Amino acid sequence: MAANTRDIRRRIKSVKNTAQITKAMQMVAASKMRKAQQVAIATRPYAQELVRMLSPFIGSLGEDSLAPHALLEDREIKRDLVLLIATDKGLCGGLNTNLLREVARFAPETTDFVCVGKKGMQFLVRSRRHVLAEFELKDNFNFFDAQAVAKFCLDQYMNGSADRITVLYTHFVNTLQQDPTVRIVAPVHSFDVENVTLGAAEGSLEKASGERVNEYILEPNRDSLLEKLLPHFVFFKIYHLILESRASEHSARMVAMKNATDNAKQIIKDLTLEYNKLRQASITTEILEIASAQMVLS
Repeated sequence: MAANTRDIRRRIKSVKNTAQITKAMQMVAASKMRKAQQVAIATRPYAQELVRMLSPFIGSLGEDSLAPHALLEDREIKRDLVLLIATDKGLCGGLNTNLLREVARFAPETTDFVCVGKKGMQFLVRSRRHVLAEFELKDNFNFFDAQAVAKFCLDQYMNGSADRITVLYTHFVNTLQQDPTVRIVAPVHSFDVENVTLGAAEGSLEKASGERVNEYILEPNRDSLLEKLLPHFVFFKIYHLILESRASEHSARMVAMKNATDNAKQIIKDLTLEYNKLRQASITTEILEIASAQMVLS
């Protein structure tokens, strides 16, 4: 009986230590999630201005007066380039599992992959997919890091090695919901940055993209302007999708660690109840033995 109580005490102590770790990880993930949202919100004015500058060209994309930019041309899809944005670390519930399940949508024979995040790279290697490059998803991942990723993808597109750039990432809906999403970034079909503030400023972006300028005076011409703005727009769009993936990761980890902490507390409660029952049974047995001995002596 004593051995059983010792084992239970040892298990209670072990679970309490685990609960402290998961609670700390939950707090860290919550802090990082807020920072990721703040970074996304900080990009709102820049995104609105970029959309406002590019939106007047939407109606003129089909004009034949000037040669269309390569990023605006629809090509026959012979080779697809997929940018997979996963996580570097685990312990984030089913986030990576749900995301990596979408990889099966792409034919291995006609698809090349560029990976951001170690978990995605590990899966691609195991599934024998063709990977062109891997980029580390650091905690302080910034626009210049995203620009390096986007530039590599655009180089593949511009030199004809890929006919389309598709981003596979986790779309942030809210703290409890993150959806794996496929989005085409090249060729550019519309000048928008979806949910640039993680769902907080859709109306303002629609307003910005809905603005029309009657006439622009362009120097030297439209093609020169698009030559600079279109790649930059793709850079910024990929950066935004990485921000969404980061917010999704921290949200999923925060929820997973909260669930782990709650489960640990329930286990501690059950073990404590079992310990008290054994202890009470042991005390009752000892009292009965004492009473029986006293009766014999009497």
